Amino acid sequence: MNILVTGGASGLGASIVKVLAGDSGNTVYFTYASSSAAAKETEALYANTKSFPCDFHDPSSVDTLINAMTGLDIDVLVNNAFGSMHKEHFHKTEPGVFSKGFEQNIVPTLRITREAIRIFRKKKFGKIINIISTAVMGKPPIGWSQYAAEKSYLLAMSRSWATECIKFNITSNCISPAFMRTNLTGDTDERIIEQMIAGHPLQKLLTTDEVADAVQFFTRASQQINGVNLVMNAGAELA
Repeated sequence: MNILVTGGASGLGASIVKVLAGDSGNTVYFTYASSSAAAKETEALYANTKSFPCDFHDPSSVDTLINAMTGLDIDVLVNNAFGSMHKEHFHKTEPGVFSKGFEQNIVPTLRITREAIRIFRKKKFGKIINIISTAVMGKPPIGWSQYAAEKSYLLAMSRSWATECIKFNITSNCISPAFMRTNLTGDTDERIIEQMIAGHPLQKLLTTDEVADAVQFFTRASQQINGVNLVMNAGAELA
């Protein structure tokens, strides 16, 4: 399979690329914004990978990726990249933060997915895999209103893609991981992390490799699996 992973040079994205590239039958394309050195290291380790610069803060950079996508003949798109996250209580957050976040996080993902669907429709096959978050479920973390709202938007869009595209043999599924140690959560107080571990059903946090394994499952799954949101939280919030 030809697979495109956005934001694949660091954190969860790097784990996804590593797991998918471990299958010699895959060619894994991945994007990076500022992690060029890490991207080159991945390419050196896995001959079946190729990186593309793509900064969600720069529309022309997204244009360049979209123009290149036609020649990649992708079968799978993994929407993992997230441009930036603003952590602040809602009542303290200026409205411009939300519009800017939408432009930098959501619009690039929509544009890339639109191009992927165009490619998939011609092939009569394709898989869209969207990385969401358990922040969209139950009680969202305090100060994460921008992040939770944007991930909720992508979850809703994924359902629309699943409904509109299945007649072309194109699926759209989501994975919603619980808290992980990544750059996105690197500023979390260690005392809070200790509390989360103590209250976790397995007494340990979810890892990026575990989520990457779930991504691999969806790349191999039957097209009968469509419109699913796989929640990875060890059943911590079962009704």
